[in-house]
This record gives sequence, structure tokens and C-alpha cells, in this order.
Amino acid sequence: MHELGIMTGVVESVSSAARANGATRVLKVSLSVGEMTEAIEDALQFAFEVLCETEPLLKDAKLEITMVEPKSRCLDCGKEFRHDRFHVTCPECGGFAELIEGKDLRIESIEVDLPDDEEDAGANAPSGED
Repeated sequence: MHELGIMTGVVESVSSAARANGATRVLKVSLSVGEMTEAIEDALQFAFEVLCETEPLLKDAKLEITMVEPKSRCLDCGKEFRHDRFHVTCPECGGFAELIEGKDLRIESIEVDLPDDEEDAGANAPSGED
């Protein structure tokens, strides 16, 4: 199950970015996953949930996955077209095509809680009493 390996990298990257930016909690992670990665959406969801149980910063975080349909460009006529995982020849001329979308995995966004600046400022502000 390569989904566990994929999600391990995602959780590590998200945790690292959240900590580096002072987040107190990760609320939601949005991914785009190419269908040509052959990753199974339900398995990615399951792996994410399991990994988040051991990462306090991501406890109860939600995962939103957008599956990206493959897109190729014909090497003969240059036509770009969307297709399924198995039909990669050009619908226009029947030529061979190169994949230009659908094999990548991208962290699109991370939604986090940040400490309230007013609370931090108020804790360090002078009391006004002399």
C-alpha cells in the first residue's frame, strides 16, 4: 500500500510547515492527486486518519482530496486532451502522447489555527499601574 508512504510524507510536510509558521493546530489539508499515481482515494484518507492519531498538531484534521484526471499532449499533432488511465493515444490523429498532468501529488492548502495576536500582546502589555 504505497498510500501510507505518500501520506507519511504529506503529514511530515504539513507538520513542518505548520510548526514553522507558529500554528497551534491543523484544521484541514487539501491535496490534488493525479489519477496516474494509482493512489486510491479511500486508502489515502485512511492512512491520513491513522497518521494524524500520532501527530498532536493534526489531531482531528480533515483531508480534502481532489483527484486530477490525466491530460496528455499528442507528439504528432500537438492536441491536448483528457483521458482515462488506459487510453493515451490521441483522439484526433491516433498518435502517441506524452502525459502533462495527472501523475503529480500536490498539497494545495493547509488551514491552521494561529495564536491570537491580541492575547499575546495583552499578556505583554504594560498594566498602566505605576
